Amino acid sequence: MGFRARSILFAGAALCLAAPPLSAQEHPAVVLSEFIYDDPPTPECHASTIVETPSGLVTAWFGGEYERHPEVKIWVARYEGGRWTAPVAVADGVQPDGTPLPTWNPVLFQPTGGRLFLFYKVGPSPSTWWGMVMTSDDDGRTWTEPHRLPDGVYGPIRSKPVQLANGVILAGSSTEHDGWRVHFEASRDGGATWEVTGPMNDGFEIGAIQPTIMRHTDGRIQAIGRTRQNRIFTIESTDGGESWGPLTLTDLPNPSAGIEIVTLFDGRHLLVYNHTVRSEGSNGRGTLNLAISEDGVNWEAVMVLEHEPDDPVGFAYPAAIQTTDGLVHITYTWKRVRVKHIVIDPAMLTTIGPIVNGQWPAE
Repeated sequence: MGFRARSILFAGAALCLAAPPLSAQEHPAVVLSEFIYDDPPTPECHASTIVETPSGLVTAWFGGEYERHPEVKIWVARYEGGRWTAPVAVADGVQPDGTPLPTWNPVLFQPTGGRLFLFYKVGPSPSTWWGMVMTSDDDGRTWTEPHRLPDGVYGPIRSKPVQLANGVILAGSSTEHDGWRVHFEASRDGGATWEVTGPMNDGFEIGAIQPTIMRHTDGRIQAIGRTRQNRIFTIESTDGGESWGPLTLTDLPNPSAGIEIVTLFDGRHLLVYNHTVRSEGSNGRGTLNLAISEDGVNWEAVMVLEHEPDDPVGFAYPAAIQTTDGLVHITYTWKRVRVKHIVIDPAMLTTIGPIVNGQWPAE
């Protein structure tokens, strides 16, 4: 991939604790920090996704005048020759009668030995949108015509699916038209058809959406995600996602913002999230953090990627993967104007200390 040479181009500020932690600029685990593009193709962008294909990295996001604008499109860039290609719009929400509708939340997914998938949403709002999908046979250079998923199937709502050992593709999904409710979608035929399990909550006592999935070495599957309760939720399955236990709240804070998990090759789970809560006058997205866990329950603080708590927009909606060379690639919304890309060597990660009762430790 060409990321081994250390090159820090942009960096976040340090978190103000008793002793300032290493910023992303200073941290020895950071191999690269950059923007996907220097000249934004649209005034705003959001909800990036990243995937490794046989020929390299591909990333996507939605962008336009502003979120919900009817001409918001899905944009794609590929990593070639040591740099990102210029963003290209690959999908819009224009209806057969010519009515433009916004697009939302692209999710790239590369199944084993299959075509590259691009899932996204179309509709006036998250409570009225529907799922769309298109595929590529050339690692994101060209795409099929999009088609609408069946009613009740939304595709992975924000975070990437996982492919289980038996070949089943398991996606975390959610709806917002009847409270915030989590469900799961599974495909046993490479994404041709989907089965829906859930919902997992009533949408009100715990309002939860956007699950991201981790796999444990003992066979358990765990999903965690965003809530309206200022904390991350968790839910587990012991039978490959066929059934799930109760959805409950963890101690980890959440400002009603998307999170991402990547299960590393060594079995640990790396979490990218805003370790903050929403409060009056703040959306809580001014700080973006990394934490790590061996069991999905007990978490250790690792790094502060960004820290500008007074920024009214902030840093949000991370996506993360571990590539075949062992490096971790993270993309996220940077102040709604750019997509930032950070590459981390997980072998160089050291913990600051345990997160106890939701409190980030001082270094």
